[in-house]
Amino acid sequence: MPLTDTAIKQSKPKDKPFRLADGGGLYLEIATSGGRLWRLKYRFGGKEKRLAFGSYPDVSLKQAREKRDEAHRLLAEGIDPGEHRKAAKAVVRASEKDSFQAVALEWFSKFQSTWTPGHADTIMSRLKRDVLPWMGDHLVGDITAPEVLKILRRVEERGAIETAHRIKAICGQVFAFAIATGRADRNPATDLRGALTPVTPKPMAAITDPLKIVGLLKAIDDYKGTFPVRCALQLAPITFLRPGELRMGEWQEIDFESMTWNIPGRRMKGKRDHVVPLSIQAIKILRDLQPLTGDGQYLFPSIRSNSRPMSENTVLVALRAMGFGKDEMSGHGFRSLASTRLNEMNYRPDLIEIQLAHKEKDKIRAAYNRSEYMEERRKMMQHWSDYLDQLAGRNVVELKTNTV
Repeated sequence: MPLTDTAIKQSKPKDKPFRLADGGGLYLEIATSGGRLWRLKYRFGGKEKRLAFGSYPDVSLKQAREKRDEAHRLLAEGIDPGEHRKAAKAVVRASEKDSFQAVALEWFSKFQSTWTPGHADTIMSRLKRDVLPWMGDHLVGDITAPEVLKILRRVEERGAIETAHRIKAICGQVFAFAIATGRADRNPATDLRGALTPVTPKPMAAITDPLKIVGLLKAIDDYKGTFPVRCALQLAPITFLRPGELRMGEWQEIDFESMTWNIPGRRMKGKRDHVVPLSIQAIKILRDLQPLTGDGQYLFPSIRSNSRPMSENTVLVALRAMGFGKDEMSGHGFRSLASTRLNEMNYRPDLIEIQLAHKEKDKIRAAYNRSEYMEERRKMMQHWSDYLDQLAGRNVVELKTNTV
């Protein structure tokens, strides 16, 4: 007699497991604990077999009968429903392993150690925001160029032309990794050459006029945001560091005795160790900051977690809050500010380039320059800080050109 939901609910566990049959080999096995599991008894190849369909009530009586009927259809076609389920699960596992997301995460994990932490964060952020939600679950070997282009067009439409090109490059590297690991035959990103809007190079917005520098320095000194952000803004113009190198600074890199900031190559764009001679002003800023964040890893920790540095947009947001537009000043602009004015002061270009950590093609010469010119760089950095102090004091004094 077929089962009913009422009969199932009224059944009570016994000292031994027992079964309630429904028909067609389907039955509900009731354990001594009270658990109820759907099973199908069938024969295939002359052997009696069992197939589990899940527990009741998670799998209803109606659903269990549907699963039974599907198993009978497979048997009628000469297919073992148990083996068919195993094969289907294997396909799902293979699909998960071969999805774009799986390959992208594997690629990221393999190469993350070769990137700066800031670059790695940027790559993962772009994947999570602009790629994986729309393409992550697709089999990497089945993705076509038009599919990739559709994702990139979405980025272009918000005006992020350069970002679209960078995401295309990231996808291209993921597809290349998929080919190398045997999960794809071609790289659809390479078929998109010329499909994106060309990037129009724009110089980083920077204030370089002394009179306007006065306004910038006064705005920084009057900044009403958090103290660490104010310190970051004060250090930016006197250390020449890139925004990522500054915001990810660690206390272990600061040597107060030698008055240097020693940044390991893994954090630098050029992958080489970099030493920043610190002026008296920079040391004072760091000493003032130390009681607040000195117990942690980062000079400028995130407001959400001390285990992470502040966001890459923090300084930029602060500049906008102080009234400096995107075409007027950027985080990178502090480097241009220093470079422009120091060149106008007749400092040797090679000193400035070394302090900006611009890459030197000749590695032997680069190593020599960075050590040999340390004292000259230290004098330059102190003179520069003194010059900015004079400007910030609202006494715009034209210093005599330097002949170092």
